[in-house]
Amino acid sequence: MPEPEKITIIEGPPPTFEVVSDAWLFGLTEGPFPSQVALCRLRAFNGPALVERCYHAWRDGQSASLEYRTQDGLTQEAQIVAARWAEVGEGQLLLLWVRLEESEIEVEFEVDDEGDEEAEDPDLDLGL
Repeated sequence: MPEPEKITIIEGPPPTFEVVSDAWLFGLTEGPFPSQVALCRLRAFNGPALVERCYHAWRDGQSASLEYRTQDGLTQEAQIVAARWAEVGEGQLLLLWVRLEESEIEVEFEVDDEGDEEAEDPDLDLGL
């Protein structure tokens, strides 16, 4: 039996995963363990070849996974459930949708402070 196809991040920081909830992804999260699909954006030297490797693995009934290092330096893998590449100004961008188990998901909130500045502006007329 051939080994599963892997895309390995060789250098750079650990990837950032954006949890997504597009309707077409719901069928990809079914499995024995609760999971969520997340989008990972990576710079790639040859995006089309990486996507082609995933397509060939899926066509042959194999899985494809993303191998990366965490902040702690540990090696992790996430199953790739969809792949696409795009040409951007800096080169090629690889878009990977991966399945993460709920225990692997960390939530990070970003606060937009711009809206707070308007509320603190004493000259702001609220029409009261």
